Amino acid sequence: MRFVPTPLPGVVAVELEPHADARGSFARAYCEDEFHAAGLAPVGVQCNLSANPQHGTLRGLHWQADPAAEAKLVRCVRGRAFDVAVDLRPGSPTFRRWHAVELDSGRGNALYVPEGCAHGFLTLADDTVLFYQMSVPYRPGLERGARWDDPAFAIAWPEAPRHIAPRDVAWPDFAG
Repeated sequence: MRFVPTPLPGVVAVELEPHADARGSFARAYCEDEFHAAGLAPVGVQCNLSANPQHGTLRGLHWQADPAAEAKLVRCVRGRAFDVAVDLRPGSPTFRRWHAVELDSGRGNALYVPEGCAHGFLTLADDTVLFYQMSVPYRPGLERGARWDDPAFAIAWPEAPRHIAPRDVAWPDFAG
C-alpha cells in the first residue's frame, strides 16, 4: 500500500500496489502494522457495505461524537464515487476545509478519514458499492451530521445529487 497525504492533516489516500502475473493480480488492501507505521488508527473493529443502485446517490455528511469518534477506511468495491472528508476538529489549521478523492473499483484506492472528520460520498455510476472499515462500532445516539450543501464547507460536488435521504437534507447548518 501507498499512503498519500492530503491537504487535511490525517486524511490519507490509500493506494494499492498490485502484483500481477498471468493469473491476474494481488494487492494488500489493509494491514494493521502498516497503518500503525503510517501513524493511522487501526480500522478493524466493524465493517459496513453501502450498496447504491443509482448514479447520483449522496450519503452524508456523517460522523460519530465522542466517546465513540471513529476513523474509517472507505473503499469502492464496485463502481465509482466522489468521496469527501471534512475537517471538524476544533483548533485544526484546516478546520471546516474538505478534501475529496474519486474512489474507483478498478483502481481499488481508498480514503482514510480520521476521528473528528465528517464523511460523505456521491456515486458517479449506477450500482456503486462502498466498503467501510471502522475503528469503533456504531453507537446509537452518537451519530451526527451536516448537510451536503452546508455553506460552512462549500464542497464542490461534481454534480448535484439525484437521490438523498430526507434526514441528510434536514441536517442543520454546522455550528461548530
